[in-house]
Amino acid sequence: MTENVGLTTPRGSGTSGYVQRNLSHLRPRDNIQPYSKDTDSIRHRQRQPDQEILEHDRKREIEVKVFELRDRLEDEGVDEDEIDDKCEALRKDLTSKQRPGDGGGPNARKLKSHQVHELAKAKIEESEKLRRALGISKDYEEGSHWKRQEERKVQREREVANGSEGRDKGAERERDDGRKRGRDED
Repeated sequence: MTENVGLTTPRGSGTSGYVQRNLSHLRPRDNIQPYSKDTDSIRHRQRQPDQEILEHDRKREIEVKVFELRDRLEDEGVDEDEIDDKCEALRKDLTSKQRPGDGGGPNARKLKSHQVHELAKAKIEESEKLRRALGISKDYEEGSHWKRQEERKVQREREVANGSEGRDKGAERERDDGRKRGRDED
């Protein structure tokens, strides 16, 4: 046994008695918090879709349809020049129907979970539609109503404090005037 570590004797233990350090043990960190506790600084930012990926997917959809037409025409035994002409006409037709950057208007129900950019675009469009329906301005900031309400409350308190001082002074003047009138009447 070395330095009081391990077994006094390896007999009957089923081991050789060799002692190793546990390399899988992780030491706890010094109170490191990965996220800030300040909830005011955390703002919701909606994931913005990558326009290049959306454009690539739009072009890919067009090319898939063109390839399907080409494959069908080749199976029918159509001449190669005629196939090229029909494919080019279909490509121009599909390109003219879809506006650049439109992507055909993604419908979130038809999208798969791996189509994150299309899902993000659909979510933004849905949020925009809801914002317009509810009449919310584009520059609306979450919680701004409560901030304005608090500012109004503080302003009213100031006015009341200023107004009550004015009323107190006015009441004193009225009392003084009443006293003077009383003296004048005597």
